[in-house]
Amino acid sequence: MRRSAAWARAWVRSAPGTHIWLLIIGITSVVVASASEGLGEFLLHRTSSNIHELNEHPVPALLMSGFWIERPGSFLLYVVMFELLHANVERWLGTWRWLLIVGAAHCAATLASQELVLLAIEGHRLPRSMTHVVDIGVSYGLAAAAGVLTYRLRSPWCYGWLLAVLLFFGVPLLTGANFTDFGHAIALVLGLVAWPLTPAGRATPDEDGAGAEQDGARAAPQPGGASEPGAAPDPDSPRQDG
Repeated sequence: MRRSAAWARAWVRSAPGTHIWLLIIGITSVVVASASEGLGEFLLHRTSSNIHELNEHPVPALLMSGFWIERPGSFLLYVVMFELLHANVERWLGTWRWLLIVGAAHCAATLASQELVLLAIEGHRLPRSMTHVVDIGVSYGLAAAAGVLTYRLRSPWCYGWLLAVLLFFGVPLLTGANFTDFGHAIALVLGLVAWPLTPAGRATPDEDGAGAEQDGARAAPQPGGASEPGAAPDPDSPRQDG
């Protein structure tokens, strides 16, 4: 039990941004679930990054929309997706690079998808009520993280993963897409083009080889279980970023 608790603490500390984000989404989900129907609708519209809110409060609309989900009952599903996608990407890239990629993808996908809605309204293909559409959620950031995770996986698994995410986000885009599908595609592409920000993209071939040799050396067991410099840190030791 103590070992499991120590592992869980180490996992949370290794991806602080992911778990702070999840905590905020959990709080907002409780607020929506416990609010009256009218208040819940008001909150969802007020925190949306739709055309109206972007015109009135552009920065708050972009920021707040990433901390709410429309159906609080799906919170546990988002927990699983955050742990599989965001937590792994944040641990690999570091908090700031992860935040830069998913934040940029969320903002870019939101603005581009709402521009698409605006063009459709001006072309009389959508009603003007769409300026107040509920546009909240964390799916754009998840799409970007799914793209980045492609570079974390080893061959041949990375090709299978890439095919899966392309089908998952591409099929809706090609078969009766809406503005959200368009935003997902943009976020996925931004995650895929973020390769230069990943450790694989920043390393030179020589560094890759040296890193592999060092990793192999570190993996070698030590007599008597003694720790050598460069060995994996104890889960209870403070995390150091650098």
